Amino acid sequence: MKKLIYITNARIPTEKAHGYQICKMCEEFSNVGQEVELVVPKRNNNIKDDLFSYYSLKNNFKVRYISSFDFFKWEKILGKYSFYLQSLFFLLNIFISKFQKDAILYTRSPEIAWVCSYKGKTIYEAHSWPESKIGLLNFFLKKVYKIVVISNGLKDEFINNGYKEENILVAPDGVDIEKFDISISKEEARKKLNLPQDKKIAMYTGHLYKWKGVQTLADAAKLLPDDYIIYFVGGTKRDREKFIIKNKELIDKGKIVSVLHQPHNQIPTWLKTADILVLPNSGKEKISSKYTSPLKLFEYMVSKRLMVASSLPSFKEILGNNCCIFFTADDSIDLANKIKTAANSSLNFDNVVGSAYLKTKEYTWKKRANRIINFIY
Repeated sequence: MKKLIYITNARIPTEKAHGYQICKMCEEFSNVGQEVELVVPKRNNNIKDDLFSYYSLKNNFKVRYISSFDFFKWEKILGKYSFYLQSLFFLLNIFISKFQKDAILYTRSPEIAWVCSYKGKTIYEAHSWPESKIGLLNFFLKKVYKIVVISNGLKDEFINNGYKEENILVAPDGVDIEKFDISISKEEARKKLNLPQDKKIAMYTGHLYKWKGVQTLADAAKLLPDDYIIYFVGGTKRDREKFIIKNKELIDKGKIVSVLHQPHNQIPTWLKTADILVLPNSGKEKISSKYTSPLKLFEYMVSKRLMVASSLPSFKEILGNNCCIFFTADDSIDLANKIKTAANSSLNFDNVVGSAYLKTKEYTWKKRANRIINFIY
């Protein structure tokens, strides 16, 4: 059995999507025949569950915690330097740590890839492209063995900067179909979560970052009739506070609802409550328009609910032209109109929903893991 060591400088488990993606890939790499070890810093964590129960994963890979001083405890004093100091301390620990010589070293961090490339065969998985300091990225990656990217937009950036196409694999994120294709009606799901039965519900799940386009969706709520309500499920404490303050009037009127971050195993039920699922990403930043491969996209597709999504290359490379209703990114008027179109009971969108569901069979986590392993070896 070959060994793969996944190294990440992240608080694990975390409520952020990258934590689930990393741990899920460790589970799937193990499922397809790898001996897997996840290496993470030992940090204070407000989440007390172990990662296997928190993410509902098989306990089929090892976890090694690297001693690392938690500078984030002093974030109020150190500010952004808490991140730099913690990263540097973790890198030093990785540098002095011993790893099996013939193991594959796998990471999503360029600086970790740089350190690991002096220790063995290293794979870098890219989820973004820097707007500046590209020379530093090239320095960090000059000795990596191969690169995995999550979108064609990212692949293009690497090729345009001199990387060999044969050393790059496009592997979009994936979904666990069995976990999201649950047998529960919209009415039953709403009853379970105490959501109104007499409203048309549009829903967004995930973080509230600016490039996610959530404010465009909130602004669209102003233009919808009173029998519509938009749910925003998730976001960090700080981001939710800002979002709630900015949209207080809409919240007070019952036009939108902000829901606390939910455990990942509860999201399938939340999605089943919706009439429409919305991907409102902004087109103003490349991470959104060209690079992203959001987990929620695939989770939406499995849920068998009609999607309304920004007309962006990052979405279209997965969805094509027949799996959702597209709207003009950053245009709240067009978004409101497309939500109303999607909710129009006189129109039949069963073929659109069905096409999206069938396409998810190409994007399971297991298939992603197999593609990456075949690419590496």
